[in-house]
Amino acid sequence: MKKQEEIKNRTADDAIELPIDGVLDLHTFSPKDVKGLLQDYLFVCREKGIIEIRVIHGKGTGVLRKTVHSILEKMPEVASFRTAAEDAGGWGATLVQLKQKEQ
Repeated sequence: MKKQEEIKNRTADDAIELPIDGVLDLHTFSPKDVKGLLQDYLFVCREKGIIEIRVIHGKGTGVLRKTVHSILEKMPEVASFRTAAEDAGGWGATLVQLKQKEQ
């Protein structure tokens, strides 16, 4: 319960440290934060040489999935993306393939 309260009390200026491991779970973030968070996360992954990323947005009504896909479509660093296989989250997750960073 305390973790949920901490999340609710965050402000826009609060920095959140995320592990950069190729998996981004959006469940604990506000929809208004998704665009910047997704772009920043993918940028850092690419800088670290991680070019295959799983974005977990949940199944729900599909609104967050559509938002994620819309953002990805506009990012030139994204080579491709697709809905995950059932064993990787099904339509509750999106697999993203980034372009290799030019040396």
